[in-house]
Amino acid sequence: MTSVSDAAAEKLLHNLAAIPSPSGQEAEAAESLADWMRAHGFDEAFVDEAGNAVGVVGGGSRDVILLGHIDTFAGFPPVRLEGRKLYGRGAVDAKGALCAFAVAAQRAKLAEDARAVVIGAVEEEAATSRGARHALGLYQPDFCVIGEPSRWDRITLGYKGRLLLEWRWEGGLAHSAGDEPSPAERALEYWEAVTSRCQEYNHGIDSLFGRLDASLRDINTWQAGVNGVVEMTVGLRLPPGVAPMSLAREFSAANGASVNARGAERAFTGERNSMLSRLFRRAIRAAGGAPRFVYKTGTSDMNVVGPVWNCPILAYGPGDSALDHTPQEHIDLDEYLQAIDVLTRVLESI
Repeated sequence: MTSVSDAAAEKLLHNLAAIPSPSGQEAEAAESLADWMRAHGFDEAFVDEAGNAVGVVGGGSRDVILLGHIDTFAGFPPVRLEGRKLYGRGAVDAKGALCAFAVAAQRAKLAEDARAVVIGAVEEEAATSRGARHALGLYQPDFCVIGEPSRWDRITLGYKGRLLLEWRWEGGLAHSAGDEPSPAERALEYWEAVTSRCQEYNHGIDSLFGRLDASLRDINTWQAGVNGVVEMTVGLRLPPGVAPMSLAREFSAANGASVNARGAERAFTGERNSMLSRLFRRAIRAAGGAPRFVYKTGTSDMNVVGPVWNCPILAYGPGDSALDHTPQEHIDLDEYLQAIDVLTRVLESI
């Protein structure tokens, strides 16, 4: 099998970024990636029942799962190439990492007892994580790499947890000149209670990874007959040790409101000095880099699979995560090629 060239690796990423694949609409992109893997010598390549693109190289008993995601955040800024920078939705988050996985798996000369499984999972950007949850019951890997941007010379070891609170109030309206709070004011009272609790938790904590953080995702008010209605979504990022549903009980509704908690994920961290971590550090140094560890304040499919698979795990991928979801999302193609080199070295070392 002839190894994929750098030019072909760049073309793969450009073509995949050019296919819109927001969460729930990944079918065309998944088929395209599976077709590419079939055409480039993977032993197996297919789209599974959940809609994940899956490619397998090797037939050994030791599995290395390369779990990326093929869905993207909403919106589709124009895909364009400016010098060595590729602009487009998913170029960083996280088709860059996923394509690097596919190319590295194709290039690597695996040990006879090893097998590399590339998964382009669906719905990672949604709270459902449908693709990763489907993979949970199909594999029990010896090693797992999550495909997320962290720069080519950095290794992500952990992600905070998550909880989404859907708060709702409906009731009779009152005159704006009276003492009764408006629907919007009722929502803000709940929001202030949430932020006050976060401030209390965070007292004396300097680490961003150790903080309990809240974000106001959206708030909407309208009139339904004689009633006023207000709905609000609050997002919480949870540090290690905070159980999502226990926290949800702290933020129960009052004064006739209701709260629905969803998207609950515990924070998760991988082992700092695992064999997988050591192999990545060695490969980054061999490629001329100085490896560093990162802990992210968001979530990823590591939160889903890490506690269940209980194997050496970390996240890796090219690109600047500060560009995730932005109109200017882009990746440096030279960095993308560096990440492929690191991943190839790691796979050949296992």
